[in-house]
Parts: sequence; structure tokens; C-alpha cells
Amino acid sequence: MVDDFDKGETEELLLPGAAPEREYKAARGRLKIFLGAAAGVGKTYRMLSQANELKTAGIDVVVGIAETHGRAETEALLKGLEVIPRKEMAYQGATFDEMDLDAVLARRPKVALVDELAHTNVPGSRHSKRYQDVEELLDAGIEVFTTLNVQHVESLNEDVQQVTGVRISETVPDRFLEDADEIELVDISPEELLKRFREGKVYVPAKAEQATKRFFKKGNIFSLRQLALRYTARQVEGDLRSYTEKEPLALKRPAVPVGSRILVCITPSDTTQRLVRIAHTLASSLETEWMAVYVESPKESDFTDQALKQLSRNMWLVEELGGKVNILFSSAGTHLAQIVMDFAKEHEVDMIVAGAPNQPGWKKYFGVSFVD
Repeated sequence: MVDDFDKGETEELLLPGAAPEREYKAARGRLKIFLGAAAGVGKTYRMLSQANELKTAGIDVVVGIAETHGRAETEALLKGLEVIPRKEMAYQGATFDEMDLDAVLARRPKVALVDELAHTNVPGSRHSKRYQDVEELLDAGIEVFTTLNVQHVESLNEDVQQVTGVRISETVPDRFLEDADEIELVDISPEELLKRFREGKVYVPAKAEQATKRFFKKGNIFSLRQLALRYTARQVEGDLRSYTEKEPLALKRPAVPVGSRILVCITPSDTTQRLVRIAHTLASSLETEWMAVYVESPKESDFTDQALKQLSRNMWLVEELGGKVNILFSSAGTHLAQIVMDFAKEHEVDMIVAGAPNQPGWKKYFGVSFVD
């Protein structure tokens, strides 16, 4: 492990008396994510334990921010590490503690620990999300250890809502996880996690009891654990594929057909976001490209402000998940389905993801819908 942290360093050789033509830029830092099914599985504990091992091995490690939530065992691991003081931020008459990004950058350690990746920063911070803080650290050449619960993965947002009945607002885009150098699953059984709740090792007793009756019910934990296992397995498959491509003597797998693509049709509907996530998940599992298409029609002038805002959100989600939005224009007398099909044929699309319109029964019987 120690050797891996030296691979990111680069040197530039100059002739005597020569001046560099450009300013030196550090190689991008490595990113390791400790992923868990839920709060309390031990992500922060594992991260701090490995940080202490690195320090013992002579690696320069600092704690940018770590949330122990009063857990004595976790707090004990902080004692041997250098902790960067937090920055106080005032907002609406209250004071909040945030990670001091500038202080971590100025300290420039080899490795920085940044807990709770999906955290939303206090308004007035340089970045709105903590994962954006981490991106800046990585760009500065600093290695980052961070933690994340599976319910905060953007592409799994709909799945988590179906499982728990709760819509998670704080999410991290999948592209961020896909760019990680390592994702380590921190996993314990649902029974052990519920035992930690009862013993007050996750939340204070009153909050713990409430949590186990709502979000952290046993059935929910089983499902969240399954999501975490599947997501991590998908990342491992990607790592294995990259390895076999680089190693000519490694066992090769059948190649993915070249040119295969998935296309998702987006509209101003709030159900479009589910379709976008389905397309992204399909593309990831099939190891293929995906894109989105929106057909602009004269009726768009009749859209309400709310519909236009929803359309903007839907387009943003496509780009956040790594897709590209293609805007097409309809002409009089041309069916929207024909426009999409022409585009699909031109771009060698093999699969189209579209939502069936919510039409009355009589209209479905006499008319032909876009999906039909």
C-alpha cells in the first residue's frame, strides 16, 4: 500500500539554465471511497484505522474532517492523527463547522481524510457540495480517503426511495465514484447493525429508536446492503476489465459489441428522472454508451414555468450521470416517434428507454401512443 502512494509523483527534467515553459502541475491525487449500506457499519472507523497504519509507515496524513458522532472507539483513533481545525461559518443567525479547504490545501499532506462525501456545505462556502471540495484536493495532487453511504449514490436514488419510502436529497454523481481509484466495501450483517443501534453506538438512544422504526428497519437494511454489494461488485468488474485489457496474458472476456448504444427519451415530466437512471444503470451493466434525446415541439410555448424547470432538472441529471443531451426539432406532420427513430438509426442505437404516457383507456384504445 505504501508504494502505491508514490506512483502519482512526477518529475520534469530541464537542461542547465533552461526555464520551464509552463508552471508545474501536480499529478491528480488518488481517491479511495469507503462505501457502506448505512450509517453505523464502520466506514469512518475503517478509514481512521487505515490512516493510522499509513502514519506508522511514515506517510504524511491529516484529517480534513471526521464525524465521530460521539463514538468513543472512533474518537480514540483520532488521537494519533493531525486534525486540521474546522472553519466556522455563519448562516441565518447560527454557526456551523465546516472543513477548512484552504487550510488543507496550504498544509498539503500526502493523504487527507474527508468524511461524509455527500455532505452539503453551508451556503457561502466555495463549493456547495463536499465532493466538490474533494475534487479540488485531488486536482492539487492530494490523496483523499472519504466515506459514503449507498443511498447517496445518484443512480440508486430511485431504488432507495422504493426500498425506504424516503427521497434522499444529498447525492453524489456516479462519474465521481467511477473515477475513484479504489472503492472498499465496509459491510456488517443487518443483525449486527441493529445491535449497534440498540447499544447507542450509532445514534443517541432516542434518535436510534426512531431510526430503527423508520429508515433503518431490518428489511430496509437488507435491501440497502444488497444495493451496496451489487454496486461494489460492478466497480470490481470494471477494474477486472481494465486489468485484462492491459495484460495481454490475462484471461480475456468476450468483447462488448462496438457501436452499441442506449438512448433515453426525456420530457418535462418528473417521471423522466427514473427513466434516466434506468438508462444509466443499463449502460453500466452492459458496458456500453448511452445518451438522451429531447424533441422540441411548437407546444413547448404552452409549458408552465414548473414544466420548464423540471425539463431543466431532467437535462441536468443526464449530464450529471455522464450522458449527453441531444435536442431535436419536430416539423409539422412528423410524428415524434419517427424523429427519435431516425436519430436512433443514425447513431446506431440498440435500445431505447421511454415512458408510456398516462392516457385514458379510451384514448389508448383508439390512438397510437409514442411508445406504441
